Amino acid sequence: MKRKVLSTILAASMVATMAVGCGGGNSAQTDAPAADAGTEAPAEGGDAAQAEAPAPVAADQEGGKIGVAMPTQSSERWIKDGGNMKEKLEALGYEVDLQYAEDDVQMQVSQIENMIASGSQCLVIAAVDAGALTTVEAQAKEAGIPIIAYDRLLMDTDAVSYYASFDNEGVGTAIGEYVKTAKDLDAAREAGESYTIEFFMGSPDDNNAVLLHKGVMGVLQEYLDDGTLVCKTGRTSFEDTCILRWSQETAQQWCENYLTGFYADEDLDIACTAFDGFAYGVKAALQGAGYTADNWPLITGQDAELMACKNILDGTQTASIFKNTSLLADKCVTMVEAVMKGAEPEINDTTTYDNNVVVVPSYLCTPISVDKNNLQEVVVEEAGYYTAEELGL
Repeated sequence: MKRKVLSTILAASMVATMAVGCGGGNSAQTDAPAADAGTEAPAEGGDAAQAEAPAPVAADQEGGKIGVAMPTQSSERWIKDGGNMKEKLEALGYEVDLQYAEDDVQMQVSQIENMIASGSQCLVIAAVDAGALTTVEAQAKEAGIPIIAYDRLLMDTDAVSYYASFDNEGVGTAIGEYVKTAKDLDAAREAGESYTIEFFMGSPDDNNAVLLHKGVMGVLQEYLDDGTLVCKTGRTSFEDTCILRWSQETAQQWCENYLTGFYADEDLDIACTAFDGFAYGVKAALQGAGYTADNWPLITGQDAELMACKNILDGTQTASIFKNTSLLADKCVTMVEAVMKGAEPEINDTTTYDNNVVVVPSYLCTPISVDKNNLQEVVVEEAGYYTAEELGL
């Protein structure tokens, strides 16, 4: 049933109200152009140097103390990341100081300062705000402590030695390709049909979010340009779609406002979200607006959290990007081990991750799209990430 059109004035006011999500001093970092993994190329403009390899901490030493700084326990994936790394490092004989900052920048700064003061010999940092740690990172460098950036690139510093992550632009590309394939956008274009779409992208202080948006738009921009995809809010740029601190509550509020101000007369067909938490917020907004299985939109996500997997199975989320954080933890641990032994870790990208000061040598793991058709095979049977019982299978 079509709903009555709300006034243009109301719609315009909704856009103005929602613009606060990415404003102020949290502007996004500009990413360097992507390059094929493992190839050598100069940094864009020649301004950024290659990150220096750290001096060996103590060649051939046994054990040592590793500081692991994680951003928050509010997301299931970070709990898994921290736990996996601590377990693997302790199995190798290291003492591990694992801290969570609960999305508080100053708390994370204090935690890292304490790690330095207490004798940590290597730091693994997943930043709350990737550009807000430069002072404490400089302290670590001065003390001869190497830093490995974990999943979130540390910006504006020469103190970072290596980066372990997933192919973040590839995550966005996978999300875009899923939307393209699931809705058969090429066929829709040929038939003169269109779908409505809205975007919920990641935090402006996280370089991963910039790359993810770039990947999404690399696939979907042409369909926005020719009208196959219609974004009624007009909010498609990163600046207009980024959500500070990856806030589920903000995503829900935005979606509620979109549905009220722009979708009173027709349904939202696609919610292109960059995070499972956003998908939960969108789900709540849709349920509040009276959507049912008959008009439920395609909803994407990222991280394949347990709740997201259950939602995929019951049809209230369509897909997610599975990032095997156990594999990522393995790669990061091998980096730590190499640094502690004075060796070179395995690297498969030396061109992409320019943090505005240096190009950081990186190891990138491959993300995988999952939906109800391959969820059990990928997440349970192949990766052992969840059990069938946990998913209710």
